[in-house]
Amino acid sequence: MTKEISLDVCGLEPPEPMERVLEALARLQPDEQIRMLIDREPRPLYRILEQNGYAYTVTQRDGYLFDIAIRHRS
Repeated sequence: MTKEISLDVCGLEPPEPMERVLEALARLQPDEQIRMLIDREPRPLYRILEQNGYAYTVTQRDGYLFDIAIRHRS
């Protein structure tokens, strides 16, 4: 079973959401994933994830919320 690290960064002003997810990525173990809830689409984050070997899925929820699951690429 995958351990999940939850990050709710809704309502935080930039760059705090990015800082929080980068801190979580630095601690992410191969058997874990981060689930991030954010109230804007973090396009710069996608590029960082791709360049650093992470896989992610994005689900847009009602109210322009984005649910992003991030894990090490296998």
